[in-house]
Amino acid sequence: MEAMVPLFLVSLVVGLAVGVLAGLLGIGGGMLLVPAFKLGYAMDSLMCTATSLFTIIPTSVSGAISHIRNKTCLPKLGVAAGLGGACLSPLGVWLATLSPDWAVMGAAALIIAYSSVTMFRKALKAPKVPRGATGAEAADAAAKEAAAEDRAAAIERAHAEAPAIGWREAGIGAAIGLFAGLASGYVGVGGGFIMVPLMMSILHVPMKLTSGTSLIAVMILAVPGTVTQALLGNINWIAGIAVACGSIPGATLGAKLIPKVPERQLRFLFAGFLVVAAVLLVVNQLGVWG
Repeated sequence: MEAMVPLFLVSLVVGLAVGVLAGLLGIGGGMLLVPAFKLGYAMDSLMCTATSLFTIIPTSVSGAISHIRNKTCLPKLGVAAGLGGACLSPLGVWLATLSPDWAVMGAAALIIAYSSVTMFRKALKAPKVPRGATGAEAADAAAKEAAAEDRAAAIERAHAEAPAIGWREAGIGAAIGLFAGLASGYVGVGGGFIMVPLMMSILHVPMKLTSGTSLIAVMILAVPGTVTQALLGNINWIAGIAVACGSIPGATLGAKLIPKVPERQLRFLFAGFLVVAAVLLVVNQLGVWG
């Protein structure tokens, strides 16, 4: 019993970190949870995937509620993507139990890597204070950047309060969700690593709105896969609840940080996370975690 206390504390810390990333970047955190469960609880790959999928639900619910309250999301687009993803999430779970996953893992790693490069390019194009500027130049550049951030925030707030998403946008969101749902059920991730770049590239949703929108979708699309895994008896409830105790407040904190982090930094953070996620996918598939 005493040996479980340190493990529980570590689970809380891991959950807190995953939660902050989920709320800030719109990801479920499965890419980090799968190796964490394997290392900390010595689970097999299928149980890691199932437990990760379960933990994603309370994490995303916490973050989504905070985003909705802060109006940093597009709820109807998120619901459309979530419903689309929910249709294929059970199929992903079924495929995970029947087929070798190296091909899907490899494809997912390539998709993530491509999305990361795209996000890095978008971040590099964003305005910044020029290095080496001093005195009045630096102050003027900083003032312009602050003004740009204020304008962007105003546009994003207006966009969050805008009329309902049309049928075309909802249809595209559902299509994005279908792809994300398949990945969610198969790999045990929330699908945000797919939805965020696609929503930005295809629908041109600002990063500050995409994160919350993605979490709403993740909250919905993870449910069918989790129910399926629960019925199959693949979830380690103790480990999942332990991590969720940290990820729930973490997701709320991450969502509250959105208005304070400039668009450029958000894109860099997401791109960096994608690089880590791609590496973890490959490493996990190679069995390095044991």
